[in-house]
Amino acid sequence: MKYYIIAGEASGDLHGANLMKALFKAEPNAQVRFWGGDLMQQVGGTLVKHYQDLAFMGFAEVLANLKTILKNIAFCKKDIAKFNPDVIIFIDYPGFNMRIAKWAKKQGFDTHYYISPQIWAWKESRIKAIKRDINHMYTILPFEKPFYEEKHNYKVAYVGHPLLDAIEQFKQKTHEDFRIKHKLDNRPIIALLPGSRKQEISKLLTEMLQIVSRYPDYQFIIAGAPSLSELFYKPFIHTKNVQLILNDTYNLLNNAYAAIVTSGTATLETALFNVPQVVVYKGNELSYQIAKRIIKLKYISLVNLIMDEEIVTELIQNECNTNRIQTEFEKVINNPGRSKMLEKYHELRDVLGGGGASEQVINNIKKNLREN
Repeated sequence: MKYYIIAGEASGDLHGANLMKALFKAEPNAQVRFWGGDLMQQVGGTLVKHYQDLAFMGFAEVLANLKTILKNIAFCKKDIAKFNPDVIIFIDYPGFNMRIAKWAKKQGFDTHYYISPQIWAWKESRIKAIKRDINHMYTILPFEKPFYEEKHNYKVAYVGHPLLDAIEQFKQKTHEDFRIKHKLDNRPIIALLPGSRKQEISKLLTEMLQIVSRYPDYQFIIAGAPSLSELFYKPFIHTKNVQLILNDTYNLLNNAYAAIVTSGTATLETALFNVPQVVVYKGNELSYQIAKRIIKLKYISLVNLIMDEEIVTELIQNECNTNRIQTEFEKVINNPGRSKMLEKYHELRDVLGGGGASEQVINNIKKNLREN
């Protein structure tokens, strides 16, 4: 069988890699072409485009790069048509993937979507396109199944969150001592996760680093994005108490005492590693003002969204400043705030349920292929 997979971000690369592992286990001779990243490339198949060439975030940024985006869409359609896959699997990245899905469904391709577009947050009208263009949807958040099935009469398969598996697989491996490997001392480690895109890192890392000099009893480690080099980060680092570590984020979180994290998948990863955190986000002002008016969510972090309560503090836009970050950072390195957050993390795991998301998706795809 021939599979075409499209993942357009770092998180999609992680989930796509685990999905491909499950696919090759079930079907060793599967032919796979994909848009993704280094993790997917390590599994096998043929990389068509790397996500670092695709990741534009925010309304203003998308407009500025519209010509490139349209070229990528046109190229993707031609590549799919030439490969002629039996199955197309879309992983998140809805702005791009839904456009391809509309075309693909008209061409008669079998369309599967893994990790639902967040239409429960905004653009709920996309349900019409999903019903029309997506043959099978696989969701990873517990509240998405009733949202689709009860509110919109669209059947989906809830497969659980793939991060549970990714982190469990990591913990089962034997790892070199993190402190020795990176020449760290015995002070508690504070992880700084400023995101994976250049534009968000530029805004957020500067704010994160403002508090470093106030905490000499801790050592601060920046988690470098896999698609960026050390040269990109150097201009931000102006103090001795900060170190950059590339491509070792899970090891960092596994050894961290606390963290300051950019909103996104990393907030859930940090929680699943039981690391108390402060969540931050600061975007382009125009994009933020537009988003504020159309996104209908109480929270932006996955931890709070899943639990439907404020477990981790979110410092957004103007609130994301040195004084507020320090105030909330004090709470996560000291009790009772620290202990309360760790208790809530335990509840979060219970809500997410069991693992095996990637295997469930592949089993569902195989089952649907047999039925069709």
